[in-house]
Amino acid sequence: MDRARLAEYLRTRREAVQPEDVGLPRGRRRRTRGLRREEVAVLSDMSIDYYTRLEQPRGPHPSEQMLTAIARGLRLSLEERDHLFRLAGYATPPRAADSGYVNPGMLRIFDGLRDAPAQVVSHLGETLLQTPLSVALLGDESGHTGLARSKHYRWFTDPATRLIHPVEDRPEQTRLIVADLHESYTRTGRGSRAGTIVDALLARSPEFAALWREHPVAGPYCGPVRLQHPEVGLLELHCQRLVDPDQSQQLVVHTAAPGTASADKLRLLAVIGGQRISVDS
Repeated sequence: MDRARLAEYLRTRREAVQPEDVGLPRGRRRRTRGLRREEVAVLSDMSIDYYTRLEQPRGPHPSEQMLTAIARGLRLSLEERDHLFRLAGYATPPRAADSGYVNPGMLRIFDGLRDAPAQVVSHLGETLLQTPLSVALLGDESGHTGLARSKHYRWFTDPATRLIHPVEDRPEQTRLIVADLHESYTRTGRGSRAGTIVDALLARSPEFAALWREHPVAGPYCGPVRLQHPEVGLLELHCQRLVDPDQSQQLVVHTAAPGTASADKLRLLAVIGGQRISVDS
């Protein structure tokens, strides 16, 4: 690990990112070129002291997980991320769709949707990023580990995953999830992560196995969806998706028609966040 060069690289990349690039206000008194250290720390979900010591340089040897977080916080390209890993003494991460890396362009769009229920999702239903309103609407879907990172897997192994959808809508959702997983499996092959999930579900879920044998095909990406929220009741929303083919990821945004009860409930969720209240649906 070359601490001095790593520190210099982090500083130059930080100074190259403007506040507007990550959805932050510039403010009138900003004198720092690019981002402040504390802003990078927040964007990378780490302590200010930890990041500051890396730049000085007097910090510990960062883990691969920390480097991935910093690369995301600094909006590094794949080439810049690979250089960061090499400076820290690691092999470059895989560039496969299963790596979980989010394209900087996708991140810039995501940053502009902080007040909307938006999330970045992999082709396997793994939530990589969520806005606060997305967490309030759907719950925190980014903290799962192992196969359970995939909503496709959880749908057939954790009954609680289905509760947000009204009972009468669940059969259609089940078929859409199997079709989505079938498309990923066909594209990436049995030796991929999609293949691992399919094999696990075939062994655990007769429901999944029966639908899998029918070879369902996914329909249009966008469409209306009804969500049964435990606090504000039923919401009738539209689901819009921006697809990044290179990383096999989707930016998913839920919207409500203006002037509807569902729009009012989204605004209420933006205020209450994760608080527990009781509202009639």
